[in-house]
Amino acid sequence: MKLIVCVKQVIDTGAALTLKEGRVDTEGLPRVLNPYDEFAVEEAVRIREQAPEDTTVTLLTLGPDNFKDTLRKGLAMGADQAVHLLDPAFEGLDGLGVATALSKAIGTLEYDLILCGRQAVDDDMAQVGPAIGVLLGIPFVTVVTDLKLSEDRQGAKVTRQIEGGSEIIEAPLPLLITCQKGLNEPRLPSLKGIMAAKKKEITILDAASIGFDAQANGAASNRVRESALALPASRKKGIILEGTPEAACSQLVQALRNDVKVI
Repeated sequence: MKLIVCVKQVIDTGAALTLKEGRVDTEGLPRVLNPYDEFAVEEAVRIREQAPEDTTVTLLTLGPDNFKDTLRKGLAMGADQAVHLLDPAFEGLDGLGVATALSKAIGTLEYDLILCGRQAVDDDMAQVGPAIGVLLGIPFVTVVTDLKLSEDRQGAKVTRQIEGGSEIIEAPLPLLITCQKGLNEPRLPSLKGIMAAKKKEITILDAASIGFDAQANGAASNRVRESALALPASRKKGIILEGTPEAACSQLVQALRNDVKVI
């Protein structure tokens, strides 16, 4: 069984962001494997552990050279190999452009199941996974919290999160899923896994090798363009009301009337 996991490197959500010339200043900021992608890697590794003889897990990413660090973490978690799409033609792509490049790369590989994170925590668009499914012409299920493969591994029963509950869907393979929190608990890479990851293969592919047309699908043809970025407005510190309940209630009313002006 051939499993492909699409991963992305993102800025650590705990990092303090600043803007420089209208863009996020990424200099020196810590970067991590997208948290939702960790669920995807973990699920693929667990599937491989059930039948290690005939199952392989391939990581796939698109980004600059430092994205190799993200691939190494996925390899340390237990993935077998990795593919890195690296080419100036991939710079500045919107979600559809990224999905187009990834789908063309996947088209050069063998696959039965494709796993993606629910969304990337940097842009929160949740577009790339479903778009890959559409471009490949295969079924896809989003926001997955449980996955059970059939005994013959020709289909899957998938539980997905919906508002107020869950939905169970049965779908044939090949299939693409996007993974949600609750699907599993991602493992921490062991020292043995980290050392083994250094020896595992990372294949670098450029635009020409996957048939990506930079003129038709490059940044110049983006459907979504970033117009401006702004940091959230700073908020005042919270106020602690002290004294008896009556005194605190009186202070609260005065604050709502005079400061917030809502009554």
